[in-house]
Amino acid sequence: MKKLVIIFMACLMIFAVGCSNGGTTESVPSTIDQVVEKGTLVIGTAPGYFPFEMKDLDGNFVGYDIDVGKAIAESLSVEVEFKQFGFDGLIPALQTGEIDMIFAGMTIRGDRALAVSFANPYFATGQVLMLPKGDSSTNSWQDLDKPGNKIAVSLGTTGAFLAKELFKEAEVVDFETFPDASLALTQGSAQGVIYDEPAIRTYELMNPNSVRGVYDLISVENLGIAVRKNDHSTIQWLNSFIHAYKGSTAEIQSFQKWFESDDWINEIEQE
Repeated sequence: MKKLVIIFMACLMIFAVGCSNGGTTESVPSTIDQVVEKGTLVIGTAPGYFPFEMKDLDGNFVGYDIDVGKAIAESLSVEVEFKQFGFDGLIPALQTGEIDMIFAGMTIRGDRALAVSFANPYFATGQVLMLPKGDSSTNSWQDLDKPGNKIAVSLGTTGAFLAKELFKEAEVVDFETFPDASLALTQGSAQGVIYDEPAIRTYELMNPNSVRGVYDLISVENLGIAVRKNDHSTIQWLNSFIHAYKGSTAEIQSFQKWFESDDWINEIEQE
């Protein structure tokens, strides 16, 4: 009997160790603590998503996300460094510790949440329709869902996935980038573009005589700051920060600068 008890207790210990090491919710060391200790916050971003993250003519990172990143660093009393990546390279860079967090207009999605953890949304946006300026009769994406029409999208984006679900009669055509899809529209080889609302608003500001946006949201998407998977203490800190920052004077000024004015457009790299 004593031998059976010993075996039973050993099994319990093995089970307990297995649970503590194999669970998916075990927290990791706090990024915030590490950032404070080293005195620098390293943010990964992907310039080109107007007006969230861009580069000005002097090569400086600018935009709404950049302002929020600077405010986070200021709140922690540390320096901030922005590192540029292709969008697909951001999550790997976070996982290998090359950056501390991702700030790149990243939509919170279930597949991404398997690889990283997201703080609460800091911005809500969605997909909208862009039309040629001369098209005054189309009022919604449904008006374009007819045989013979082509809808231009940017390959691999949320807009591309959504358009392929929505359009049953029109043809959805992939382009490498949003500017490529927009060029197809302005050249007459597509009748509409489905893409992110802020980017289309900016494109319309830059090309007022060529295109017009239809700003009834086709979908609602939440943007989030990504940190290492299960970094619970950093998520908690960021949630508190976002709650205090949204609606603050600094946030309102940043929003007005990047979303309600076009004064900055000629100071930005256009590629």
